[in-house]
Amino acid sequence: MKYRDGFLIQLIIYSIIWLMSEYTGLLVCLIMAAVITAILIFSLVVEMIEKSKVPKSFFTWLFISIWPPIIVAIGFTIAYKGNFDWLNEFG
Repeated sequence: MKYRDGFLIQLIIYSIIWLMSEYTGLLVCLIMAAVITAILIFSLVVEMIEKSKVPKSFFTWLFISIWPPIIVAIGFTIAYKGNFDWLNEFG
């Protein structure tokens, strides 16, 4: 239940950011997905080298946290059909 709630809260937060500004929403979604993925991979590698007392829920939260920004970015890109306002400003 707590994983689902966290997932839905993240979807709402990323969607609100995207609705406020398409450009900021896209940047936040891309950066957060990349950073969380990097942290997860680094943590898993360190865990394989030397066991720690980090609970399994930490890795579960990281894995779940990767998906909301990706889902929101894909969803809004499909909704806008790739025609973002900030792209029109440059040309």
